Amino acid sequence: MKKNEPNRKSEQLESLSTSNENQMLTTNQGIKINNNQDSLKAGDRGPTLLEDFILREKITHFDHERIPERIVHARGSGAHGIFKLTKSLAPYTKAKFLNEVGKETPVFVRFSTVAGSRGSTDLPRDVRGFAIKFYTEEGNYDLVGNNMPVFFIQDAIKFPDLVHAVKPEPDNEIPQAASAHDTFWDFISLMPESMHMIMWLMSDRAIPRSLRMMEGFGVHSFKFINEEGKVHFVKFHFKPKLGVHSVAWDEAQKISGADPDFHRRDLWESIENGSFPEWDFGVQLIPEDNEHQFDFDLLDPTKLVPEELVPVEIIGTLTLTKNPDNFFAETEQVAFHPGHLVPGIDFSNDPLLQGRLFSYTDTQLSRLGSPNFHEIPINRSINTVHNNQRDGHMRQQIIKGKVSYEPNSIGGGCPFQAMMKDGGFTSHQEKVPGHKVRERSKSFVDHYSQAKLFYNSQSAPEKTHLQNALIFELSKVTIPEIRERVVGQLTYIDKTLAWRVGQKLGIEPKKLEQPNQSIPADADPRELQSEEKEPHIKISEALSMRNTVKNTISSRVIGFIMGNGVDAKITSHLKKQLENEGARVEIISTSLAPVKTNNGQSFIPKHSLTSTSSVCFDALYICPGEESTQELLSAENRHLVLHFVNEAYKHCKAIYFGQATEPIYKNSNVAHKKHDDPAIITSSGENNNNLFIKAIAQHRIWDLETQRNT
Repeated sequence: MKKNEPNRKSEQLESLSTSNENQMLTTNQGIKINNNQDSLKAGDRGPTLLEDFILREKITHFDHERIPERIVHARGSGAHGIFKLTKSLAPYTKAKFLNEVGKETPVFVRFSTVAGSRGSTDLPRDVRGFAIKFYTEEGNYDLVGNNMPVFFIQDAIKFPDLVHAVKPEPDNEIPQAASAHDTFWDFISLMPESMHMIMWLMSDRAIPRSLRMMEGFGVHSFKFINEEGKVHFVKFHFKPKLGVHSVAWDEAQKISGADPDFHRRDLWESIENGSFPEWDFGVQLIPEDNEHQFDFDLLDPTKLVPEELVPVEIIGTLTLTKNPDNFFAETEQVAFHPGHLVPGIDFSNDPLLQGRLFSYTDTQLSRLGSPNFHEIPINRSINTVHNNQRDGHMRQQIIKGKVSYEPNSIGGGCPFQAMMKDGGFTSHQEKVPGHKVRERSKSFVDHYSQAKLFYNSQSAPEKTHLQNALIFELSKVTIPEIRERVVGQLTYIDKTLAWRVGQKLGIEPKKLEQPNQSIPADADPRELQSEEKEPHIKISEALSMRNTVKNTISSRVIGFIMGNGVDAKITSHLKKQLENEGARVEIISTSLAPVKTNNGQSFIPKHSLTSTSSVCFDALYICPGEESTQELLSAENRHLVLHFVNEAYKHCKAIYFGQATEPIYKNSNVAHKKHDDPAIITSSGENNNNLFIKAIAQHRIWDLETQRNT
């Protein structure tokens, strides 16, 4: 092409380009949209209506934006397991898998990040999906949740906007798997309903230590229905037996470089080693008559039910026991849907849940390419499927006979409808009064009280981490007005938090008047101010990781750093003791060559000092032996060993200095501590091994961060 010759392709593309500047929202048919904040419902607290063509068009387009990768939750890991019922819920639900104590139901669980692509790291600051497929005798039941109990938005019509905002910006496809950019925080700064979720996302919950150490939540309020038709609202909880633990943000960034498959590998190896991940399955039960007893709305997905108001009742155990045989066939092709129910469980009118009921089927049609996705082995019910659906792409089931309709007489009326006594599914007969409206219930207009509750419930180190996360994220925002709006939102949550974040960003916090986004532009101006409330409960212990399980070292990974001449007897004794407690010991040396011990034996290293990092371990043991210490402090290895120790110390991990390793201790940053540190064991003594185990069980001594910096 000559220099001045017009580029026909560019001209063609230019003719197709347009700008949204100064334009009004329209549907794809050019109809102007009056309300883009709320789906069409039967009354402001009623169910979402199928006739909402704006919602369906918007979500259909969103669901088909990517192929074949999931649009959200693309990067995932999965495993097979068993759910065992330990307490019958027969008084509350007729779901058979929740009725008989001791009953075991096979499951497949998929964990995932939300924002990144399949090739992104396991360790972004992000929400984690926690989806469970129960293969029950009555059919498949999918509980499609997250590791956080609330969500960013109150209505599904905003879901495409949320995901578009957090995904890489469309002009340059930057950044990957990160919320620290303009479009995300622009959206958040204009959506006060998101502030509770932002507290969770900026907290340590967003960077879990492992998939085995994070909670799972159903997010929405669902309904249980018993044999008599009595209804209870239910919130689902999965509490990890190992406790809820996180990594530091600095660690997360380094792990992403050292091992971007850190969570996936950890889950796989734990199951292969027989350290089966376990969760207590619990429920919060609220009688239907008590639906309106709270100072928040049960249908609002940006709200949780504090455990002080409704305790979590543990009713079973979820255990993962088997890794997939083929990642694609199982983990990638598994298709979840919150609309996959069994008798005894039903939906609430949560407007986010109502939209998901449409979206998930549409997504699976796009991603898996066929309405027969239920026939993929990982998605198959353990019951044989009998219906009059036929054909379609990749149909596998072969139905004999000429009948494919109902009612019929040729086929003897089969397959016929099941009566209630036969386990036929019936929806809750809920009275739904009200006009068809596109608006939000006024009971949803409290956006800050639970954000305050969450922040107030955090320990001092957790508050510091949350504050630093906000500073980091907002420092990546290039538009000053967006930063100012977010800091203005923070003033509604905690003035000190807003001041500290504002100080680092060069912003003076000012309380912003925030409009209720669900009210049309021509509404009464007196209705535009979002409601501000103080939380009824000031602190909820369950919301802080300080109060989590800290009495086990099961499946913890302990790095043993050693050189030639290491003391075999002492090292082997501690190794055996740790492994008897369920921990995993991995040898780190100056190379991958066998390490010769002081008695002629040898240890086989799994890592060299240059092939791994301290961030990949929960604790370190500097193995005993003068000759070993000399090799570790040689000119070639000294800086590597000291960096290993100093970094683990920085991240508040347990470090045990064995006999004759005092030179390593003295040359490290650990020796310059100003306070007694329960995470550091240096002196010789018979009880040192037990002290080390106790320190590991604490996960981290996060409180020492402040002391070490003073």
